Parts: sequence; structure tokens; C-alpha cells
Amino acid sequence: MSQSVIGKGVKITFYGHSAVKLEGVGASVLIDPWISNPLLTTPIAALGTVQLILVTHGHFDHLGQTVEIAQATGAEVAAIHELAQYLLGRGLKKVIGMNKGGSMTTGGVTVTMTHAVHSSSIEERGQLLPAGEAAGFIVKFANGFTVYHAGDTAVFKDMELIRELYRPQVAMLPIGSHYVMSPAEAALACRMLQPEFVIPMHYGTFPVLTGTPEELAAHLQDQPRITIIALRPGESVA
Repeated sequence: MSQSVIGKGVKITFYGHSAVKLEGVGASVLIDPWISNPLLTTPIAALGTVQLILVTHGHFDHLGQTVEIAQATGAEVAAIHELAQYLLGRGLKKVIGMNKGGSMTTGGVTVTMTHAVHSSSIEERGQLLPAGEAAGFIVKFANGFTVYHAGDTAVFKDMELIRELYRPQVAMLPIGSHYVMSPAEAALACRMLQPEFVIPMHYGTFPVLTGTPEELAAHLQDQPRITIIALRPGESVA
């Protein structure tokens, strides 16, 4: 199912949890591709063209099927330096390591890595491997349309700087609580970011992730200029 709401030439598809695909204006970007999550299982072949994969941090529910998708599609992968080194060790060749505040232009988009307040590690063979720091991403398309994917994070005051520097029209924010922001904290993030649209994510996947879009809406009643787009897994908006 696809909704026509944003009207900026970019299609956004939500695969559940924090997995999102952005496509349009000559670019195809997949973010945090845990496409076998409990809310929706998506075959790699059903993803279509993927030019770039962005990974916000090393936890299994965000790293997801990055290796398999990159191998199948030939996509580049961008992640913080330490996680990029891990992915190179897994046999991927087209991996771009970067760090917070850094930007790159590839595949028709400009990508900037932002701060996030969260941990990052990889569980492998019963051990936890450090995977650098967690991050978020700003994705700016050739027509100027800009999306902020916050990854996993608490609310932090420097979201005001993200607004000042990048002015994203769409903010994708976690709202589940316990491991990430609650709806009340996400509403504060919205007040700092002032996007036109907010897409809630990272909720409902597990019982502990109790936040809901309805709670977010209740906390944003005084912000009528911000539109909440609550996508079900498998739905798109353009």
C-alpha cells in the first residue's frame, strides 16, 4: 500500500522496526536493513534496486541483512569507521567508513553522519564486539529534499543543530521507549527539529517497545504544522 502525502519526488518504504528504503531522484538508499524482523519478512529480491546501504550501528536489529543484501545487489555500504572495518572483514568490498559530522556524495545523494545517544556492538559467537558509536544519517537528494534517520537514540539538545544545519523535511524517529526515546521524548525531538513530517519507528517489534504513534500525536497536539505518518510494515509514502 502506498500513500501520496509528501510530494517531493522521493518514495519512502517502511519494512518494520527501523528498516527504511528511500528511492527517487536517481537514488536508492536502504537504511538499517533488518528485513527479517518479527513485523515483516521481506525477501531480498523484493527490495528492487539498492545502490547504497546505511547502517546506524552494530546491533542485530539494525545491521540486519546488510551483508547478504550488499552481496546480492552490489550496493555500497556506509557506516561508522569501526563497523565499516568489521564489514570489510566479512568480505564486502564496497564499504565506506565515515564518522560523525562527515559527509559524502554517492549514488545521487549527499549523506551526512550525525550524532546519536546509544550503544553499539555486534554479537558474534557468544561474544560482544565493539562496533564504534551509534549514529544517525542525513540523506539529501539532488532536488534538495532532506530526510533524517535518527537510528537508535535518546533525545539530545544538539538536534537543534541538526535543524539549523540540515533542515530535514522528514524526521524518522524511534518512539518505543526502554531502549530508545519514548513518545514524549520524541515529541521534544520534533520541537527541536521542526520537520514537516515525522515517521515513527522502532516500536511494537517486541513487547518492551511500548510507545505508539497515538501517544506521539497526543504529545504533539500543540504542533499542528508537523504531520505524523505512521506507516505499517510494507507501506510506502511519496
